[in-house]
Amino acid sequence: RETIRIYRDVPPIIIANIGTTMKGAVDEINRIKGILKELSIPNYYIHGDAALSGMILPFLQQAPAFDFSTGVDSIAISGHKMIGSPIPCGVVLSKRAHVERIARLVEYVGSRDTTISGSRNGVTPLFMWYAFKTKGHDGFRELVQSCIQLADFAVQALNEIGILAWRHPYSTTVVMPRLNLTVVKKWQLAIYKDISHMIIMPNVNRQHIESLLKDIQDSDGEEE
Repeated sequence: RETIRIYRDVPPIIIANIGTTMKGAVDEINRIKGILKELSIPNYYIHGDAALSGMILPFLQQAPAFDFSTGVDSIAISGHKMIGSPIPCGVVLSKRAHVERIARLVEYVGSRDTTISGSRNGVTPLFMWYAFKTKGHDGFRELVQSCIQLADFAVQALNEIGILAWRHPYSTTVVMPRLNLTVVKKWQLAIYKDISHMIIMPNVNRQHIESLLKDIQDSDGEEE
């Protein structure tokens, strides 16, 4: 708020986190819009970084909205996370007016190019198309619900062995205190300062969680 107020003559570009990396927290678009209105900022650009949670929130009841109806100008969602592409990729959705600003006619192919780089991968859209066609809306909803249930199991099980774990209501990211380095390396857990996390994805099952719990208990008392 204060930064925007100080530089109010410069239209702000705001990156809203739709699921932060370590904790899965979601920025409130309506609150951001409220601050802009309060400061009488007429021109701005809001981008929603929904790399992971963009394929989680739409399938949960009462989840925070982040679509174009909320006032965002563009949204980015990863294709290799919840969608399941075997190759890293993503989709950027933007309002037509913004897309047209960068569109350029490419004479030798006889069409307009709307990418920033001038090129794009040809096979990753096929992977995502296949995922949407085979799973469909109901399939992804079941997938997300399954991940949420497993995340709840992980939180409960970790707390039962004395690990203070938790998760945001609309996230499959399980947050816990920083674990023993041996466990972190074996399970490739992300760490930042005093916390660790694990993200429950479709490839994770109950047996994985139980094996992790055993390793945590076995490492109790080990030196870093």
